[in-house]
Amino acid sequence: MNLPLINQTLPSFDELIDLAETNPEGFAQFKHEMCKEMIMSASEEMQDRLWAQQSHIDRVVDNCKNPNHANVVLMRELVSQMVKFQDVLEGDTVETENNITAQIIPLADWR
Repeated sequence: MNLPLINQTLPSFDELIDLAETNPEGFAQFKHEMCKEMIMSASEEMQDRLWAQQSHIDRVVDNCKNPNHANVVLMRELVSQMVKFQDVLEGDTVETENNITAQIIPLADWR
């Protein structure tokens, strides 16, 4: 199923900074609406996972002391996910939630 591509237009960086500084609640609402629009444009099978990921990101950011701390923590999260993806792509074994292991077949061997 081909889903329509979302082309979100953001205000300028300066406008976003101004909104965040002068109206934090408005900025949070804007961010929530943009995330909602993007998630709702994804396939139905992916939406629950994306909402869970967004919830996790929101919880991580809420526990940070300042924006720089949030950036460092989110980058650490991203690197961790990229390492997991790399392991899968290299054919390492992956454990599922039910502790069942799945053998990953490298793409080159599959062909």
